[in-house]
Amino acid sequence: MSVAAAVRANSTSPVAAAQDSRAGRRFYDATQAAWVVKILPGEYYATDDKEEVLVTVLGSCVSACIRDPVRQVGGMNHFMLVQNKTGSSGAWGNELESARFGNFAMEKLINDLLKRGCQRERMEIKVFGGANVTSSRNEIGTDNGDFVMRYLKAEGLPCAAQDLGGIYPRRIIYFPMTGKVVRRLLTGRDQDSALREESSYASTLGASKTSSDVELFR
Repeated sequence: MSVAAAVRANSTSPVAAAQDSRAGRRFYDATQAAWVVKILPGEYYATDDKEEVLVTVLGSCVSACIRDPVRQVGGMNHFMLVQNKTGSSGAWGNELESARFGNFAMEKLINDLLKRGCQRERMEIKVFGGANVTSSRNEIGTDNGDFVMRYLKAEGLPCAAQDLGGIYPRRIIYFPMTGKVVRRLLTGRDQDSALREESSYASTLGASKTSSDVELFR
């Protein structure tokens, strides 16, 4: 569909199943003059569409924005670790219950990119989020941010840029074809909305299960 036809349609539609990803909302944004794919908590998305922009809102959660600048393929995920009974996600070797969600999110996105022709050695990775946005003594955001940096180090994947921590939620706009990222800190009603969405997601994590058959870098 042409941009002109997209504007005439003026509709919100689910992402095509052929994209093999989990993000579910795609709409045309006249301000960006692009198709916007919104990445919700627990989702990921990869694309080689030059007209697509990826958007998410992060509180304690973390998103990795990954692309291959040569292949012109890019994607984004949005995840949170499960907190154990002590409120800590534990050390790298003792995170099995918690880190399975982060591992799953990273591996699903990376595998999707590899299937689209992305090369591991060319991956440009930028990570965002991990704010401590609640008054709780548990620094959930710090745990999430620390996890993604440890994950990249353990997998031998360099981090091109990071914006982690703080106390405010973030809106992230990612242009996967160029690698450009626009970050906006959220306050007021936008902040409240982000916290409600993330709280709802966090409440489902304890009962969630992830697949154990993800093969990374095959």
